[in-house]
Amino acid sequence: MTDQSHIINAYHIKGDGYGRLLQGDDIAKVIRDDALAWVHLDANNPQSRRWLEREITYLDKIILDALLAEETRPRIMEFDKGALLILRGVNLNENSSPEDMISIRLWIDEHRIISLQKRPLRAVKGLKEALEQGKGPKDSGDFISDLTAKLFEKMEPIFSDLDERLDDIEEKIIDEPDITERAELTLIRKQAIIFRRYIAPQRDVMMYLRASELSWIRPADKRQMQESLDRVTRYTEDLDAIRERSQIVKDELANILSDKMNKNMYVLSVIAAIFLPLGFFTGLMGINIGGMPGVESDDAFWLFSGVLALLVLFQVVLFKKLKWF
Repeated sequence: MTDQSHIINAYHIKGDGYGRLLQGDDIAKVIRDDALAWVHLDANNPQSRRWLEREITYLDKIILDALLAEETRPRIMEFDKGALLILRGVNLNENSSPEDMISIRLWIDEHRIISLQKRPLRAVKGLKEALEQGKGPKDSGDFISDLTAKLFEKMEPIFSDLDERLDDIEEKIIDEPDITERAELTLIRKQAIIFRRYIAPQRDVMMYLRASELSWIRPADKRQMQESLDRVTRYTEDLDAIRERSQIVKDELANILSDKMNKNMYVLSVIAAIFLPLGFFTGLMGINIGGMPGVESDDAFWLFSGVLALLVLFQVVLFKKLKWF
């Protein structure tokens, strides 16, 4: 038996919701038949390309390059026998950032589903479990509609959490603004931008699939795809709203902090204005030369202090009338 470490899993989809696990030579045998088979490959393994060239001989170089590309963007290309489909799902792996979205690349036609991944994806695991429980897809069109539905279902908690974090920060800023919230606002806005970069093209992919005339996509599949299209459209709108709200909240925080700083500076300026003439007079009276009035009088200090107190009172009344405070 040849090395099959590049094959993550393979199933014969029997049309009743069940999938029979394929191993060894059975994989190549089912692939060559008209029976529907799903083979999931490791895109990091160099043997995957050799296997595709050997077993799926009608795939041209453009398709192979797209399936094994280092960097991908969600898109769809329709060919005579099938379609090249590239999608992205949120990264729910341990110690990973959800916005570091994982790509899944597929070649799909009536009899064969070839998918490749560079990192584990929860939606693929969900499809595998559904096939083992008899609740999986029954044909190629059903496979696409189920996969896209599972991909988008996994996204909803992430986007809801993003929105809740923004709500919490907005509430904190209203109650007690703190400059430390700016870093969290910047992070939320950055995440929303990254998510939207990959979510918006998937809306276009779903629109294309919904209108596709591929014979193996049934009306029932298209109805489910319409639900996925509505969901991904809502995600795009929500991400736009989060991005705009985060900028508005950030601007509001900056305004509140600026007003607070201006108020503090204003108070300091008023205090400085009050003590400016006092400093002048005390400096003047501190000149240690002959002829200074009150040098010989024991009451001169108290008289001078009283004059300064009257001066402060006069300044306060004047500032009040000028509405400086």
